[in-house]
Amino acid sequence: MNKRYQVFVSSTYEDLRDERSEVMHALLELDCIPSGMELFPAADEDQWTLIKEVIDDCDYYIVIIAGRYGSVHSSGKSYTQMEYEYALSKNKPTIAFLHENPADIPAGRTESTDEGKKKLEMFRQLTKTKLVKSWSSTADLGSKVSRSLSQLIKRHPGIGWVRANEAVEAAAPEVLELRRRIDELQARLSKAGYQPPEGSDQLAQGADEFRLNYKIELEDEDGDVMWESEYRVYACWDAIFAAIAPHMIDKADEDEIRRALGIAFKDALEEIAEKDEGAKEYIKEQKMNYVPRLHHATLFTADLKTIIVQLRALGLIARDERKRNPSDTTTYWTLTPFGDQTMTLVRAIRKGGVRDSKEFAERQQKPKSKRS
Repeated sequence: MNKRYQVFVSSTYEDLRDERSEVMHALLELDCIPSGMELFPAADEDQWTLIKEVIDDCDYYIVIIAGRYGSVHSSGKSYTQMEYEYALSKNKPTIAFLHENPADIPAGRTESTDEGKKKLEMFRQLTKTKLVKSWSSTADLGSKVSRSLSQLIKRHPGIGWVRANEAVEAAAPEVLELRRRIDELQARLSKAGYQPPEGSDQLAQGADEFRLNYKIELEDEDGDVMWESEYRVYACWDAIFAAIAPHMIDKADEDEIRRALGIAFKDALEEIAEKDEGAKEYIKEQKMNYVPRLHHATLFTADLKTIIVQLRALGLIARDERKRNPSDTTTYWTLTPFGDQTMTLVRAIRKGGVRDSKEFAERQQKPKSKRS
């Protein structure tokens, strides 16, 4: 790939016209792109902004210093020195070419004031802290620039410029490989969304049972709470997921999930309530002619957390980061693509079949009760 480097050439102008021309030719022979003050006929604040942008785009920076300090900015520094310092601040590889015999320069091409001479000498000393080369004539300057820049390019290869068609051709194999890799990863990601996570076959699921513990309240004939107890319901994971999955087609918080699990197993809980000997004994003591009836059931928080963790581990649900308003701190859960797919298998009604919550409550345990 044919790469060309852009080089910013900085110097005073009127006194170094020939030298600048020689340097420009030397850069062109090196297949470099010269940039410099010829582009900026005026030295003012607007041009200074443009100059900095051009230096930013360049790969290398060279400055030619002879007998003049140059046009001075409002800061008191010459534009040439400002360009040099800016290039250094941007970590541009730089070379300063200093006239080796300033005393031999004709008076018309040197500073006429003591202040100008002092600033020029300070500028020369500043450049000597970095890479410098000396020159004695226009031809000597051209050859020094050519050799020095060639060495600098070898030591510090720049980004450079290439023709657009060459860049496309050079990048084509890499782009195609990246495109292939992206397609492969997207396919794997898409496939993963519709499959259980690796290793989830070792987790309880499907027809495996889980014990749900509820705190329940029974009500009297007037609807007032007259008895509290703890009931246990055994349900398979498919039943648990079937109960809450429809609530997470969009998203649901933990309170919604808890309520769904209370409603799903209400029939099983009421069946336990009807057999609750402690409640019956209490009703008998109170001389009430009344069959215990479920008032409210609340799933234990620990069981709710376990269910969420298990379904998440099975790849059925995932955290939903969408909030209902900016101040919303609630955690929401939603179905994964695999979860949505599984929901249709465990929840959809098959032809000729009927499914209700009683089907899921397979066993109950004798409750531990206490009076309200």
